[in-house]
Amino acid sequence: MPCSVSIAIQTPEFQSLFIQVSPTRTCKCRRISASWTTAMDSNFSPTMSNKKKKELSVQLPSSAPPIPKFETSRFCDLHFDRLQPSDQELDQHSRFEFGQFVARQALLDEEYWTAAWLRAESHWENRPYERYTDHYKRKFADQEFHAIKRRCRVQIVPNGESCTCIITVRKEQKNVKRSIIKSVVGTLDLNIRYMLQGETFPGERAKAPPFCGINKTPSSRYGYISNLCVAKSARRQGIASNMLHFAVESAKSIAGVARIFAHVDRNNGAAQSLYKNMGFEIVEMANALLLDEQTYLLRLQT
Repeated sequence: MPCSVSIAIQTPEFQSLFIQVSPTRTCKCRRISASWTTAMDSNFSPTMSNKKKKELSVQLPSSAPPIPKFETSRFCDLHFDRLQPSDQELDQHSRFEFGQFVARQALLDEEYWTAAWLRAESHWENRPYERYTDHYKRKFADQEFHAIKRRCRVQIVPNGESCTCIITVRKEQKNVKRSIIKSVVGTLDLNIRYMLQGETFPGERAKAPPFCGINKTPSSRYGYISNLCVAKSARRQGIASNMLHFAVESAKSIAGVARIFAHVDRNNGAAQSLYKNMGFEIVEMANALLLDEQTYLLRLQT
């Protein structure tokens, strides 16, 4: 008479499982208890196939809490689907129109974040095959976003210096609405600073003693341009040169500076040509100090 044997296997219960899907997101899974029951026919012969019956039962807790949403508190105040504001809403007097674009000061957090992302894309552009590139780009953009807000939200610091984030956006068109993320195509920072006592160019006294005084005279005040970049999809349309022109004119008319400086990589021939076409010249005295950094210091005398 055939007999059967049943074996019950009880699996351990998992209490809670936390999965970190990104540096800023954590997901908590529900507890699941399961048991397997296997029944086998012991009347086995070579001419008969081995018959097995397997039953799987999964028991879920009756009062299981809902799965929590991802934690996104770091960017909870940003609305990535926010539409680009109209010219009437911004009411800006300092703006520069060229072609299908407008250069102006960034005002909204979403514009700051998009500018930070463009800088992250530019910074990691030539290293697409490195491991974890996307992770580092997100981390870079996160840090730059908060840095831009710190620099630009306080327009005039106690020592008289300031920073302005300039962006280029697509010009407003009738019956066409774009989100801020799709509208911002270029960015740069315009800084207004003072030189240290005894300096003739920024960084000349890199090893200055602590508490070295700042020379707060009109002749020592200068402009400094940094973080110039343009989205890949919008290049070769004159955005970089026109945005740079707007920054130079703003430094002259608003801040009244007579000199504007910028650093450029020694291996970036396109950037060097861009600045030289605007009238910038290499500061030869700074070459020795910047040899290890592989950069040139450029100066525009206004």
